[in-house]
Amino acid sequence: MKKIITIDGMCCERCAKRAENALSAVSNVVSVDVKLKKKTAVIRSRTDVDDEEIKTAVSGLGFTVVSIEQK
Repeated sequence: MKKIITIDGMCCERCAKRAENALSAVSNVVSVDVKLKKKTAVIRSRTDVDDEEIKTAVSGLGFTVVSIEQK
């Protein structure tokens, strides 16, 4: 399973690393790839990941989830 999260508020590599660490800690997440220039994070998992848990992890950093797209 793959979800693409658009994140507002990331402005540097440090921000991207913080987002990667926070999303890696979300239940069922296997891998995270944050693209700073695109302001996105791609998470992969074997089972469904709760969108609210994703939003909580990102907003806890002071960033905003703009959208979550499941592929």
